Order: sequence, then structure tokens, then C-alpha cells
Amino acid sequence: MKKRIGLIIGLLFCTSLLFAQSKFVATASKTNVGVGEQFEVDFTINAGGTHYTQPDFHDFQVLSGPNISSSFASINGVSTMSISYGYILSAAKEGTFTIDEAAIVLNGHTLTTTPIKIKVKGQAPPQQAQQAQAAAPDDNNPKVDTKDLSKQIFVRAVTDKTRAYVGEQIKVYYKIYTRVGILGGQPDKAPDLNGFWNQDVQSNGQNSWKSEVYKGVRYNVTTVKQSMLFPQHAGDLQIDPLAITFMVELRLPSRNVLDDMYGNIKQMKYSAKSQPITIHAMALPTAGKPADFTGAVGNYTVYSDVDKKELKANETLNYTVDISGTGNLNLINSPKIITPVDVEKYDPKTNDHIVVDSNGVSGSRQFSYLLIPRHQGNFTLNPVEFTFFNPSTQKYVTVPTKPFTIKVDKGDAQANVPAFNSSDQQDIKLLGSDIRYIKTTSADVFKDGEGFYDSALYYILLLLGPVLFIGALFYRRWMTEYNSDIVRVRSREASRMAAKHLAFAQKELTAGNRSAFYDAVAKGLYGYLSDKLNIPVSDLNKENIVTQLQARKLDGSIITQLVDTMDLCEMARFAPVTGISEQQVFDKAKNTINEIEDKI
Repeated sequence: MKKRIGLIIGLLFCTSLLFAQSKFVATASKTNVGVGEQFEVDFTINAGGTHYTQPDFHDFQVLSGPNISSSFASINGVSTMSISYGYILSAAKEGTFTIDEAAIVLNGHTLTTTPIKIKVKGQAPPQQAQQAQAAAPDDNNPKVDTKDLSKQIFVRAVTDKTRAYVGEQIKVYYKIYTRVGILGGQPDKAPDLNGFWNQDVQSNGQNSWKSEVYKGVRYNVTTVKQSMLFPQHAGDLQIDPLAITFMVELRLPSRNVLDDMYGNIKQMKYSAKSQPITIHAMALPTAGKPADFTGAVGNYTVYSDVDKKELKANETLNYTVDISGTGNLNLINSPKIITPVDVEKYDPKTNDHIVVDSNGVSGSRQFSYLLIPRHQGNFTLNPVEFTFFNPSTQKYVTVPTKPFTIKVDKGDAQANVPAFNSSDQQDIKLLGSDIRYIKTTSADVFKDGEGFYDSALYYILLLLGPVLFIGALFYRRWMTEYNSDIVRVRSREASRMAAKHLAFAQKELTAGNRSAFYDAVAKGLYGYLSDKLNIPVSDLNKENIVTQLQARKLDGSIITQLVDTMDLCEMARFAPVTGISEQQVFDKAKNTINEIEDKI
């Protein structure tokens, strides 16, 4: 009995929770109108509902409605639903009137909207009055013009700014605007972001629909993609369109009695893409630019600390510098620290705690330095100065850390101490060196020429040492010249680094991690081409890659195969790739690298 009661309470709780998350709202395109002026009123619920009851529009003339639009979208695996009942109204006289609440039933509960007050004063302009007259209901007109869906459903890209400094954060949102039902959607082409470093905002698993008036028309709107962009160089940079193919549901005029009862519904595919946006990227000012500025743009604070302020010689000391704030954190390099000559310093370890959400890129990047003082005494870790450019104030800001005084006590008396092993070091003990045991067996005696000494092998080995030494000198000189050209060294190491990324991709493919697989393949291709063609990371894009390969007279078929593989990896970030398996993508990337190695 207790279990049954608990089960009933749980079901009631889940039903109440679902009911609480559902919203039924009323919105009006205008709340101050003139006599004869038309305006729109929409009643929208973000879930399914039945038994809709419209309000009594006794103070208004209903020119059109109810116009029902149902949005059932499944984009990138995220399903959403929204139903809207729309009306076009016109006021017949002056005064302040109230549009009463509408009602709908959801899961046995009745949801109602909030009443809307409309203030009518004066006469509408003649043109708007004529439009209201023409908007009177006509059963012979279709509810949706199938020949001009571009006004009923479209994709729009919105940015928070169109002018920004190099390295400044730009938020871009891709939104779907619709007045028709959407059964599904599939991205066709990811936007090209040449000239930008970008980070996508991860979806939380669901897209919420809301009502929005755009150019005087009310739409159901949802955001399908958010990205944070950082211009990499000055000039006019273009955000290319995001293209999506929808399966839409259209309500057409009734042709017979059955259509009057059930509606005349037509399903069709429709492709839409956003308009390109031009971003004017401004170069950072040179006036007042500090010499130690390394490209950090945003707003940051700096904190430093040490894990100990007193230690023995040859023991390790951890010194951390933490940079936190909002901006291009992923592009911040480790700050330079200066230590005394008798303190060994190792390359820092980087730890990121970075969050990418609708508010932008924020968090912290921590650099941990390992220091080993070799002698007794006191030394000071001078302040580390971190410089960044703040776009809000349009000024360079230098933030110093605090200094630390470190006391080093006398350590173990050892001349050479291996790094990272100070806790395991032991003094070497030599035993039995003063008194030897008496030898009781007969000694081995040889005649001249019979032993190793003064033999042919003895002289060969005696000469072998200088010969090997001279050979080592020549080999060292050859290795120095061989590795002096950094460009050639990177080019030679390119295939090895690509093989490392592809091996990781093969591992992720075996584990079934599709997203990680495509990410590893993309890193392998871009990393290989950056090293092979000596292209800096800031200039690494498909246009530069193709130009460099064409300059090296590489076959056009190989270049096309490379670009297709890179496009597949980019498309896989937004939607499942069809028509080709992950193993085929892997083989295609591997073969492309091998062919480039053979040709260049």
C-alpha cells in the first residue's frame, strides 16, 4: 500500500513539474493604436494542448484568425514544440479596452493567459486603414503563400557588434524565425569563419521557442547555434551564411468538407540561409603599446603564489601565475619570469578552467613553473607583469603580481642532482677500499704477446677511440647544419605528428566516440599542413592551404580530396555525416597525407 501511495505521489509530482514548465502566454504587436489600425495578437504555448478557447473580441473587429502555426522542430538531435494561435484585429472606436484571457487544456490542467489592455486613440493613417480593410477574412485566400516562404520562415544571424578590435570577443547567434510548422531541420553547410578564431557554445540539450516581433511581424523564434568569434587580423571580415534545410508543414485553403473538418495540410522541403555579416576588425592602437604585450584582449586580473617560502637547496618550488577574466583566454601565452642564475626553471604546465556560454568566453588559465634553487641563500621572485588591451576603455593595462622572498637552507652536499628526484637522492657509500682480502688462489700468468696487451686487437681498439671521436665531431657538425633550418625540421616532423593524431583518431573510432574522432582527424590535418607548409596558426585556413599547395604544383585531385576531408570534419561538428563512414573518412585523411608526402 505504501509503495502504491509513493508511486501515485511521484506521478503527481512529475505531472506538476511538467505543467509548471509549460507556458501559455498572450502577446500583442502594439498596445497603443488608432481607430481602424490593424495589429496582431498571438496566444502561444510551448507544448501540446487541447480544447483551445479564444477570448471574446467584442471591442475589436477580427480581420483574420485564428491562424494556427505549429512548430515541431528536431535540429541537431534537439526536439522542440510550439503552437501559436494568431489574430489580426482592428479597433472600431476610441477608448481603453481589454482582451480577455484565452484558455487551453494541457495534461488535464487548464492554462490561461494574462489579459492585455489596448489603448485606442485617434485615427489610423489612411494607408493603414486601407490595409485593415483589405485584411478582412477571405476564405478563397490561402493562409500561407507557398510561393514566398522566405517571409514565413528564414534563418537570421545576429551579432552583438559589427566593429571590433583584433582579438576582441564577438557574439554571434543563428536564429530561426517561423510562422509555419517545422517538422525537422538539417544544417547543410557550416558558416565559413575565415579570419576568425572561434568557439561554439555547447547546447544544453533543448532549444526554447519565444515570440518576437521582427519588422512589424510576429514570429516564433529559437536560437540554434551560438559562437564566440575573435578577429585574427585587421580589415573587413565576413561571417558567411548558415544554411538549413527544413521540412515544413503548410496550412492551405479547404477544398472540400473533409478539409473543413481536418484541415488541408501540405508538407514540403524548404532551404534557407542567413545573410552574410561583415565585421570591421580594427588594428590595436600602437600608441602606448607596451613592449611586453603579447596579444591578450579582454578584461583580466592576475594572481600569483608559491607552495613554500623556505626550502633546502636542490628541493623543488612550485610558482603559479593565474590569469582570470573574460576574453581570448585560449590565446594567452605564458608570462616570462626572471629567476637568479643559480635557480633552475622549467617550462610551465598549463591548466585551463574556461567556460564558453551565452555570456562569452570566461574563466582562468593557470601557469605552474617548477623552480629548483641550487645554492644556499635568499633570493626574490620579482613581480610578473601581465599586459592586456581592454576594448571597453580602449587602453592597454599592465597588472603586476606581488613579489616573493624565498629562503634557501643548506641542502645535501652533492655536486650533481637530477631534476625532479630530490626527495629520492641518497649519499653514495664506498665500502672496503682501505684493506683488501688476501688472495689464496694462483694468479693468471701470461708470456709476452700471449695476452691481450701488446696484441693486434689491443692496437686496433687503441686506434678506434680517436677515430670514433673524430667521426662523432663530423656527425655533430652535420646534425647541427641539418637541424639549423627550422622550416625543414618542421616539414620533416609533420608526418610524424600527423600519425600521432591519426592514431588517437583510430582509438576514438574504435571506442565509438564520433565527435572526438572527427576532432582528432581535423587536428591531424591542420597540424600536418601547418608544419609541412610552414603556415602560422593565425593564418591557417583553407584558402592559404590551397594557395600553398598549388604553388608547390600539387595535383588538383589531391587538393580537392584534402578540402573535401576537411569539410567533412567541420560538418561533423554540427550534424551527423551521411553517405560516408568514419573509417572511410579516416582512410581518406591518411591517404591524402601519404600522397602529399610523396609529391612534396
